[in-house]
Amino acid sequence: MKNRLMLLAITVLAVLPVSAQMVQGIDEIAPFSEGLAAVRKGGEWGFIDEEGKLVIDFRDDVYWNPSQDNAIALGAPYPMFNEGLCAITQKVEDGVPVFGFMDKTGAVVVPPQFLNVTPFKDGYATAVFVDKTFKGENEFKLKIYEYKFFDVLVSSNGEIAEYFGKRDHIQMTVKRYKVPTIGAKMLNAQLVATHKPDQGWAIQQLQTKK
Repeated sequence: MKNRLMLLAITVLAVLPVSAQMVQGIDEIAPFSEGLAAVRKGGEWGFIDEEGKLVIDFRDDVYWNPSQDNAIALGAPYPMFNEGLCAITQKVEDGVPVFGFMDKTGAVVVPPQFLNVTPFKDGYATAVFVDKTFKGENEFKLKIYEYKFFDVLVSSNGEIAEYFGKRDHIQMTVKRYKVPTIGAKMLNAQLVATHKPDQGWAIQQLQTKK
């Protein structure tokens, strides 16, 4: 009789749903986007799938905008995937943040090299690209760099598909640095609007998209 009761109890427990704790000690949980949700521990973010499994480990380079700074085109207050990509950031030698993107495996597919960038749409984004060239050292053994800035069209594989124009008056020292505004905006799959301070906005056809 006891053996039958034990067997019955084991059978009942086997069919009851079990809540398994997969990730613990989380400080913040973002909404799901494209099947993944960002979860924060301290200053690091990871991603869980819809089964609650941690599929991208916690890391400190995932970009988020808690203050929703309007100067940065990536304005979401938490990390999220868009067209399979999520923004990451790092600081260059001068303490200035640059942006890139990782895929859903956590692999970096667009290296951080943009001072400002829009979310991807139809496989492309517009961005402010910084071209940094090492020029040598001064008498104090400090490294000297030459910077050039461009409004560009960047593809989701990290390639710069089109240069729209050169940008000026961007200071690359952290005390003087201000995030440059986006100077090119995609209107649809064929058209882009570009801005020049002395001429305003102009509309042109994209050369790289069909």
